Amino acid sequence: MTQYTVRHRTTYQYQSDVAYSRLVAHLVPRTTERQGLLQIDVRVAPQPAKRFERTDFFGNTTTWFVIDEPHDALEVFAESRVAIEPLDPIVPDASLAWQLVRESFDAALGTDAYEAVQFTFDTPLTATDDTVVAYARPSFSRGRPLLACLIELNSRIHADFTFDSEATDTRTTVKDAFELRAGVCQDLAHVGIACVRSMGLAARYVSGYLLTHPPPGRERLIGADASHAWFSAWVPPYGWLDFDPTNDMLPSDQHITVAWGRDYGDVTPIHGILTGGSEQDVDVAVDVIPA
Repeated sequence: MTQYTVRHRTTYQYQSDVAYSRLVAHLVPRTTERQGLLQIDVRVAPQPAKRFERTDFFGNTTTWFVIDEPHDALEVFAESRVAIEPLDPIVPDASLAWQLVRESFDAALGTDAYEAVQFTFDTPLTATDDTVVAYARPSFSRGRPLLACLIELNSRIHADFTFDSEATDTRTTVKDAFELRAGVCQDLAHVGIACVRSMGLAARYVSGYLLTHPPPGRERLIGADASHAWFSAWVPPYGWLDFDPTNDMLPSDQHITVAWGRDYGDVTPIHGILTGGSEQDVDVAVDVIPA
């Protein structure tokens, strides 16, 4: 088991005063079969007039807060401590053939697949089309075990799409990403999700953090880590398994899960409504520190 301290600081600077802010944040890591949340502290400045936590539809912890006094800056700081077990060994050929998994959704009522059905449908950011189907299909030959299909698809996306932090933004769709053949981790996760769903299978978007390693002989830079994203697919008999196309790997004990949903829009780290404020500058710094 590996333990980490994660510090995530988001700072907003506004060109003119904001009169009112009502925001919701996905910053509390989830508790899963392999991940335990040991400690969490979420702080907001200025002090919110109202604040509460609730669990959203997908089981993620959300922090809601309201600031009703004029402010030209806002800072949201989350510090958490988590413990993660490594991924158990998996055998690609031990999973069911992908067509059998797809057919299982037709009779999902009362089975473990029932919860997964909601992740088989398109969303605005992950809508499929003929281009997506044509790209995905070579990895899904008839009778092939689903896990083997997904491992190959994950590697192909990593090879065929260039990581480019300047190419896209949070509103970029899968169609855009295919035209560019580039994007950030969010876009590559959306591409993976769209490909899986285009085959009639279930995939969800996962947001979190990834421990990064400095070059040999260089000290780790504070604030050099960043939020990360990958996708997860329903793979009987294993259940949900994670795939990171940005790094061509299956996440293990260096990926920290915060939230999951249908796409990025369900698990945006911080979003909401503001009154006033004009333009804003946003600075995000993340530290993932092994215990």
